[in-house]
Amino acid sequence: MTLSLGDVIFYLVAVLMLLSAGFAVFTRNIVRAVFALLATFFCMAILYAMLSADFVAVVQVLVYVGGILVLLLFAVMLTVNIESARGSNPASGFWWGLLAAAGAATVLVPLALEAPWHTAQQLSVPSTSTAEIGQRLLGEQLIAFEAVSVVLLGVVIGAIVLARFRHSTEAQQEVER
Repeated sequence: MTLSLGDVIFYLVAVLMLLSAGFAVFTRNIVRAVFALLATFFCMAILYAMLSADFVAVVQVLVYVGGILVLLLFAVMLTVNIESARGSNPASGFWWGLLAAAGAATVLVPLALEAPWHTAQQLSVPSTSTAEIGQRLLGEQLIAFEAVSVVLLGVVIGAIVLARFRHSTEAQQEVER
């Protein structure tokens, strides 16, 4: 079995993604964990791009790296006395997590080895472009798209109401003291 340059790059990026994800999980420094998560998200975007899922790769970078990770970085950097929070990621459940991972691997590895994997030559992959995705979302899937937007709007309003309620409750407790 000969590996092409694309295969080697794919496997190297996959290994780098697994290593950075493991570092993000097992490090005790929260700032390093966030930066390791950044590397994980970028590696995932590279893998998506190599699998010809260009739209998903761009959305990965825009949403996860550009939105969620920046939010995490701001939350970490704006937290008071973050350097004193060394035990913010305790490894107390390490052995339970390792046991759960071993159990999952015991179930999933035989399934993966017995699965009838299809190669790219056997599959007829439809060519989906961003324009086609937009046409489907705003055409035949419009009702589902709008329903998801209404649900997300409800979630945002609920989060604001909960945040205000907690803030007013804390302010009331301060006044009573």
